[in-house]
Amino acid sequence: MSWNCSNGYLIFRKTQRMAVLKFRVYLEEDETIYRDIVVLHTQHFFDLHVTILKSFEFDQQHAATFYRSNDQWARGREISLQRYDDRTYKVEPLLMQDVTLGSEIKDTNQKFIYEYDFQKHWIFLIELIHVSKEENPKITYPAISRSEGIGPQQYGTKSLLGNKFADIEEKYDLTEAAEGFGEEGEEGDSADTDDAAESDTMGAEEAW
Repeated sequence: MSWNCSNGYLIFRKTQRMAVLKFRVYLEEDETIYRDIVVLHTQHFFDLHVTILKSFEFDQQHAATFYRSNDQWARGREISLQRYDDRTYKVEPLLMQDVTLGSEIKDTNQKFIYEYDFQKHWIFLIELIHVSKEENPKITYPAISRSEGIGPQQYGTKSLLGNKFADIEEKYDLTEAAEGFGEEGEEGDSADTDDAAESDTMGAEEAW
């Protein structure tokens, strides 16, 4: 397998082996929290979608889409889990099940944006960081090759403390109702935190 960049497009030339793509998937809120995922260039965006959710311990119950992107993290054409009737598209989205990852690699540090759950707006930034000519026979692709940082809780507040907060909570007995802290107030704080964390600074969608 050889690969090079010609006229801005990464070209994969078939031999006996497949190219292995390594993507780094950052949490938008904190780039120190990331997962490295390795996939074959012939696998599909749906495979990457499932592996991202698995790597951050999210379920698969919500809407999702990828966007083509660039060095400025602008949003281009969508590669969506499905076509959603309640969304407005400048151009028809491609579908994850139909699009191979290799067909969308147009630069050696190709970038994508991944959005999961259109109500919560979980945003992940994806960057190609390595292309290997050698498959590892011990790995079933796609695979999570590295995890850094404690991921957020999908249905809690978007707290980056994660499990550490549970330790603090236990140490200081924060859950005791006798201390005068009611559950209703805690829920309000949670909603405020979610609202503040859901701001999207990625810029206007572009039809690429």
